[in-house]
Amino acid sequence: MFSRLTRPQALAVCALPVVALLAVAGFAPLPFAVAQPGSTSDVLGDHEGKPVLTVSGVPTRKTDGELRMTTIVATGPQTDVYLGDVIGGWFRTDRAVMPKDSVYPVGDDVKEVEKHNLGDMRKSQDDATKAALAYLKANGVEDTDKADVRADLGRIGGPSAGLFLSLGIIDKLDGDGSGGDLTGGRTIAGTGTITADGEVGPVGGVSMKTQAARRDGATVFLVPKDECADAEAELPKGLRLIPVTTLKGTVDSLRALEKGAQVPSC
Repeated sequence: MFSRLTRPQALAVCALPVVALLAVAGFAPLPFAVAQPGSTSDVLGDHEGKPVLTVSGVPTRKTDGELRMTTIVATGPQTDVYLGDVIGGWFRTDRAVMPKDSVYPVGDDVKEVEKHNLGDMRKSQDDATKAALAYLKANGVEDTDKADVRADLGRIGGPSAGLFLSLGIIDKLDGDGSGGDLTGGRTIAGTGTITADGEVGPVGGVSMKTQAARRDGATVFLVPKDECADAEAELPKGLRLIPVTTLKGTVDSLRALEKGAQVPSC
């Protein structure tokens, strides 16, 4: 015959499996990556001692201000992330916990990941050039078919610099279209993919990228419109968000900003 357990004893017995599960979870790697703000690079300037954008075949203009593409740094594809890392990331504003397969969709082979990311960057550079030159041609800039554009961001991979590469090409060839700089002399940062026909697409890690942008002196951040909420989540003080959906709309917003006209906001 079994004796009846007291309430504290019953609670202790029931808690044992939960404690055991938590202990196992604490020592088991989880399918997450932990990201933090990465570097930023001015597409109008140099990266690792080399010009990011080199344009030949047509006249270019001297630019003022900066157009900074932004990055995140994440734990590597073969790095184990544990419960403590995840909990710590949730409680820090300078960390973001992301599903591992959203950061490394091709798996955890380091060489394959690097190859995939660099392939994305090369395609992004091609699309950015096509989008920028098509925009310039549509706005009456002559000899765009003679322009030879080269982009070099070293080993930075992924497609999220596309929008800023397009903006850099436009600024170097035509500025704001009225003799001034597309930046208005500001340090403007942001992120966004670009298609050859000028559509801006979403990216990952926006809340970390806004922090990198403000750290490096930006006062304006261009964000894909669908990611406004993510950008606002940890928005640093002194950084203004401008939502964008197309290359043309982005240029129009930058022109309006310089003129003190109404500019879209998140």
